[in-house]
Amino acid sequence: MSVSEESPLLKGALQVPDVDVYDRFSKAQKNFIVFAVSFAGLLPTFVTGTFVPSIPQIARDLDSTGAIVSLAVSLSVFANAIGGLVWAAYSSVYGRRPMYLWGMPILCIGSFGVAASTSLRTLLFWRFVQAFGCAGGVSVGAAVIGDIYRVEQRGTALGIFFGASLLGVALSPIMGGAAAHYWSWRSLHCSLGVWGIIEMVMIYVSFPETHPHSGEIRESTTPFKFVWINPFSSLWLLRSPNIMAVTLANASAMVTDYVLLVPIAYTIGARYHISNEALIGACFLPSGFGNFIASPIAGRLSDTMVEKWKAKRKGLWVPEDRLRAALVGGLFVPLSVGLSGLVTTYIAGPLGLVLSLLCLFMNGVGVDFVLTPIGSYNIDILQSRSAEVIAAVTAFRAIILAPVTAAVLPSIEMLGVAGTNGIAAVIAILGYGLIALTVCYGDRMRAWVDVGYTVPL
Repeated sequence: MSVSEESPLLKGALQVPDVDVYDRFSKAQKNFIVFAVSFAGLLPTFVTGTFVPSIPQIARDLDSTGAIVSLAVSLSVFANAIGGLVWAAYSSVYGRRPMYLWGMPILCIGSFGVAASTSLRTLLFWRFVQAFGCAGGVSVGAAVIGDIYRVEQRGTALGIFFGASLLGVALSPIMGGAAAHYWSWRSLHCSLGVWGIIEMVMIYVSFPETHPHSGEIRESTTPFKFVWINPFSSLWLLRSPNIMAVTLANASAMVTDYVLLVPIAYTIGARYHISNEALIGACFLPSGFGNFIASPIAGRLSDTMVEKWKAKRKGLWVPEDRLRAALVGGLFVPLSVGLSGLVTTYIAGPLGLVLSLLCLFMNGVGVDFVLTPIGSYNIDILQSRSAEVIAAVTAFRAIILAPVTAAVLPSIEMLGVAGTNGIAAVIAILGYGLIALTVCYGDRMRAWVDVGYTVPL
């Protein structure tokens, strides 16, 4: 029989009883797996976030300009999107564990290559390699958690995973700036390579294969067979009205995050006379702590919603019930970004600064109340292609956020902070409406286009 992307290489694909799939690992093993994938999920955010504060130093070393060196940031976003699709697609064929073992060496080589770069051309090349290697951290990590937890427990575990990953968004600029100031940007990227080596050893020694289609990738006597897969085929999952609706809602929440954080030196920094880079970096912390605190709560609440509504329907599971958790905390997103614009514009002094930081914390909480239930929902309705749907959502979101990032500062110059934040608040309200629409009409929307949904039990 010929091998294709529709024929998984995992042995025993049809022999594992569904009831046993989630009982293969003990609670302690599951906790370790969540820790390992969360540790790996931090890497993409650190690879991206630690680079930004060191751009001036890199520009001086390579005799270039900050604007040109910053192209490496856009390139890494592109590499993350492409890499996430590749690792996700192949994880459905070869399993999750090999993707980490193949990706981490690429990350390490890329990190050491960045550290050794002597020209802008080599820097950009190795940045692409570096970002590509760790790009599977989010999509494959979320799929791993979907492999080992039942629907009623999945949200809590994914909340921990997403919370840890998003904490890196807040911590990486501070650590990157400190490392570049007191150490060097080359040593910083060497340390990322060492991190990759540690992760690779941990995965190799103690990380099991979690793909539900039993244990081995192939018999030890069977030669390795490479299967060509079009990684962009995962994007075709977005033709589902349900997935597209929640993806747009996901992106709308992240738009507010970027509107608040990307220009922070020109909004909070300029308004409250903060010029120290370390202090500006510290302003990212409230958002990160909001992410970290809210994500497990949002995940647990989404599990509670599933259990509650399943009991009301006498055991009937409707996937959209999980999204009701996003309706609870999702209103913090437009509220926080709108208030932040007004506070920054009209309230001066220490009071204004404190209120602005509280708005950042509120936004971090709200964003995770949207992202965590949506991430769990995508895995719920496409369990068999969980890594691919997460990668497709992430790639599509990156396509939306790239122009938003470029437009934030010009918008602030033209419309002011309050006007720009007001537009972001309206976008977030529209995203909230899409979630409410999916909760109310999700079953009918799934009937419009069937992309291989998980059948409610």
